Amino acid sequence: MLIDKHEADNILNRIPGLTIKMNPELAAIDHVLDDDELFCMIRNDLSQRYPKTLTAGRKSTPVEVVLRMLAIKHLYDLSYEQTVLQVADSLVLRQFCRVYFEAVPDQSTVCRWANLIQPQTLQAFNQRIMNLAIDSKLTRGRQLRMDGTVVETTIHHPTDSRLLADSERVLGRSLTRAKALLGSGTDLSKEMFRNRRRSAKRTARQIAKLSRCGREQLKPHYQRLVQTTKETIRQAERVLTELQNQAVDAGQKLIESMHTFLPRAQQVLDQTVRRVFCGENVPPAEKLVSIFEPHTDIIRRGKPNKDTEFGHKVWLGEVEGGFIAQYEVLDGNPNDDSQWQPTLDKHIQLFGRPPRQASADRGVHSAGNETYATQLGVKRIILPKPGRKSETRRQHERQRWFWRGRRFHAGVEGRISVIKRKYGLDRCRNRGQDGFERWVGWGVIANNLTAMGKGLSL
Repeated sequence: MLIDKHEADNILNRIPGLTIKMNPELAAIDHVLDDDELFCMIRNDLSQRYPKTLTAGRKSTPVEVVLRMLAIKHLYDLSYEQTVLQVADSLVLRQFCRVYFEAVPDQSTVCRWANLIQPQTLQAFNQRIMNLAIDSKLTRGRQLRMDGTVVETTIHHPTDSRLLADSERVLGRSLTRAKALLGSGTDLSKEMFRNRRRSAKRTARQIAKLSRCGREQLKPHYQRLVQTTKETIRQAERVLTELQNQAVDAGQKLIESMHTFLPRAQQVLDQTVRRVFCGENVPPAEKLVSIFEPHTDIIRRGKPNKDTEFGHKVWLGEVEGGFIAQYEVLDGNPNDDSQWQPTLDKHIQLFGRPPRQASADRGVHSAGNETYATQLGVKRIILPKPGRKSETRRQHERQRWFWRGRRFHAGVEGRISVIKRKYGLDRCRNRGQDGFERWVGWGVIANNLTAMGKGLSL
């Protein structure tokens, strides 16, 4: 049964000379998280764990404890294990997380509860924090600067050989488990359960060693690896049919896993044949760069230090005070200029009026975007024009207010650096598309809670 909170325990107040002093910023964040709307958002998601979560069963970890432990995790960029250890070891964090002298939930419990919180809930959570910041007069939304960045997924660098070896490893493991489940109750031969993982791994290593040689020298090794993967896929399809026919209850998870990974292995096989043997340039939209994180996009932004990135592009809109008022996980690699108008529209929805100044990089500039902002009532539009400029345009961009706006806009790069280094948005450590959006949401929320704490503690 889901419970809201532990009963407050003030036993420490009775000890003479002992006072728990909380950092002023953390105390301000503690006050922000007392908001009822924030609490109800998280509670609504946690209540969906089971049909009778609200009414039956033993008492759960309190909603208040889950919310605050997740806040601590992302404020200090900790793992679940580190979060549990830090909270258990600190009287201040026990007080902040409302654990008091109760048992601290273990890392697997916190992780399970965290996975129930939906990405759209975190979007609403962030909007509520922004409303609280507006009510506290910490920001007025007069200056808006926007930019995009890439948050990478946790995958190894994708090569055809490694993807084939991954497919072979996962399917081979499934065949071994299926053999144990079916036992002697099947007519399939032992050859059908053969695990070719070691052979595939050895071939993939040979390809990696010869990767600097010509493509023609790699083809025989790729041919062997492709043939091995084909055989394993054929075995897995036959074994999957047998599992479904026998309707083994214990094998339902295995059946679901094979239904998931078989199409991905087939896609990896197809794209390898097209690229290596047919010499075809496979479009990024048709490529699979990870069988474990298939949602990963291939993003090329022309950065000198990273030509190609694997993850998702995230678009941010920051206002004065260090608050990220809005964020969006984008699908694919859209042009930056397509994000200008939606960002302005969302800003007006949040603040009730357009920003006095809006800025972005050169890639966002277009005559349509400038006209749109003017029609909305934005007074200062900071969109440097790329390429060749007319004399009129050069004079426009030399105005003092334009240069001051450019200097203000440069701060968004610093904000992106902070959320990557301090809040873990350089690389997502969650799994799946929802996990990715959840990771980004908590990173932005941690940034805004810190800004709230600094502003309220002054």
